[in-house]
Amino acid sequence: MASPQQITNAFQQAMNLSGSPHEVSMSPTQSYMSQYSSLKPAKALKPFSTGDIKILLLENVNTTAINIFKTQGYQVEFYKSSLPEDELIEKIKDVHAIGIRSKTKLSEKILRHAKNLVVVGCFCIGTNQVDLDFAAKSGIAVFNSPFSNSRSVAELVIAEIITLARQLGDRSIEMHTGTWNKVSSKCWEIRGKTLGIVGYGHIGSQLSVLAEAMGMNVIYHDILSIMALGNSKQVTTLDDLLSQADFVSLHVPATSETKNLLSAPQFAAMKDGAYVINASRGTVVDIGALVQAMKAGKIAGAALDVYPNEPAKNGEDLFNDSLNSWASELCSLRNVILSPHIGGSTEEAQSAIGIEVATALTKYINEGNSQGAVNFPEVALRPLDLDQQNTVRVLYVHHNVPGVLKTVNNILSNHNIEKQFTDSQGDIAYLMADIADVDLSDIKTLYEQLEQTPYKIGTRLLY
Repeated sequence: MASPQQITNAFQQAMNLSGSPHEVSMSPTQSYMSQYSSLKPAKALKPFSTGDIKILLLENVNTTAINIFKTQGYQVEFYKSSLPEDELIEKIKDVHAIGIRSKTKLSEKILRHAKNLVVVGCFCIGTNQVDLDFAAKSGIAVFNSPFSNSRSVAELVIAEIITLARQLGDRSIEMHTGTWNKVSSKCWEIRGKTLGIVGYGHIGSQLSVLAEAMGMNVIYHDILSIMALGNSKQVTTLDDLLSQADFVSLHVPATSETKNLLSAPQFAAMKDGAYVINASRGTVVDIGALVQAMKAGKIAGAALDVYPNEPAKNGEDLFNDSLNSWASELCSLRNVILSPHIGGSTEEAQSAIGIEVATALTKYINEGNSQGAVNFPEVALRPLDLDQQNTVRVLYVHHNVPGVLKTVNNILSNHNIEKQFTDSQGDIAYLMADIADVDLSDIKTLYEQLEQTPYKIGTRLLY
């Protein structure tokens, strides 16, 4: 039991809200509860029958993640770039976890070779580079970072709005070539203009607050009814937004419904001289139609950070017509800002993403906690205490069919089940249970019996 002084110290620390830019912020209540709960040390669990945990990190995942994994004693293999498919297939065979960003594609073909893989960490917002359905059916949980780079993307969009309104990109290119072209024609202040945000999630809502602080009127459209921040207003349809907005900024995921969300009909519905910003996914804008709308003078400017096909590595002459057929034509247009998918590429965002995703992976590996998984039932149990020495945590992923729980509980029935939680998502179900009064021979028997059940996908025991 914590002493009064310990509780007081924890509360005082929680109320100290100052911190470095690299820290993940919590509310005072969250911080207090987090520190109070940590006063009673949790038991460190180790895996049965999987050996040392091996982690493969690709695409220059931030050092904050590497440090977290190494602190846990995991074996970490790190690469600054993505790997060719054949090399990735070879590397993924033995690892228990893999961390990627947006360039690595984890297809069914690749995942079929991952015999020990239990978890994937996408150190970014998007997860469309992973075959989520096949991963779930293989018992592989996938985590991402839905929060940590929101501010970075929102700030980039604000910068692009101002740059487009003032034609700064063109003036900068002209100055770099020695041309002095001081003009004010069709250059605007953004104060009083209307920003239309498509997708009012983590990024869209932050953008809303920043834009309103700069004097813009903000409207937004989302498939859900979401409470407005500040004086922003939700509009019912996309057409309502397009007809009113001077600037349209897209913040939606890549789905079949959002593919070519903005195409020729939508550009025609926009105000004459409007601007388009896309920092979401490359498939959301029909860029060929955008090029034609700009050539016709309908759209006054555009800022694109994402593209349907993107180079797999950095280098010269990689963004070309062989990659995207309209590339050279797009590059020839005036008042177009093109950036290489850098919306979340700030030191602060990458540090926070490293902490967020690495922590989620560590909790799943060490505790079985799947909260925050994008393709998996979200299940968690409170940590075991240090005095629970003869307790094993059962983590059992199975097909969601009748009779499985009866079979599993029959196997566990000879032991005291201290706590148990199960949930399902589609065809996949996940059970966690803490079983008391067991020894190593009991653990071995439990593992073998669970592995032999007919609807088993994956079994892990932690003790």
